[in-house]
Amino acid sequence: MSGASFTFHVDGADAIEREMAALAAAGEDLTEFNQAFGLILESNVLDRFDRESAPDGSAWKKSARAKAEGGKTLTDTARLKGSITSAGDAREIRVGTNVVYAAIHQLGFSGAQKVSTHKRRISEAFGRRLKAPVEVIVPGFTRQMEMPARAYLGIGPEDRDDGADLFREFFAGRAPGLFAGGSA
Repeated sequence: MSGASFTFHVDGADAIEREMAALAAAGEDLTEFNQAFGLILESNVLDRFDRESAPDGSAWKKSARAKAEGGKTLTDTARLKGSITSAGDAREIRVGTNVVYAAIHQLGFSGAQKVSTHKRRISEAFGRRLKAPVEVIVPGFTRQMEMPARAYLGIGPEDRDDGADLFREFFAGRAPGLFAGGSA
């Protein structure tokens, strides 16, 4: 997945790694668990778009568009939200998007941005509607950009709790300390 993805470290990961390794060594195939947990994480990301909040529960800064037009931040066309996918196999879980602008929303950006020469179709000029749309060439330029981070990918308390519940369901009694304590 290009666009945006995340890697996280869990405090106490040595114990988790030992317990997961013990399960794998005992012949447990973690694929089904990882796929199921990936779907839960994917669902939680979609819920964050609805709540307009980061994995830790903090609210996103309202976008200028959402303030001016109403609606929700990061959901004007819902392309980013609709692109969130998950995948899992025996070794890992991946949650992310292939939307090229995803990372800037996840991480934010402050600085100069170069815009290449490009074509634009316009149907209005100087506040007046044109008789027919016209294609114009816009010369390249540099602009200042301030985009606050609006994290939607990551592991928060809700994800940890959901993972613990799922783990207990899948591996009841076989690794009792896996999701006890720690934080993402």
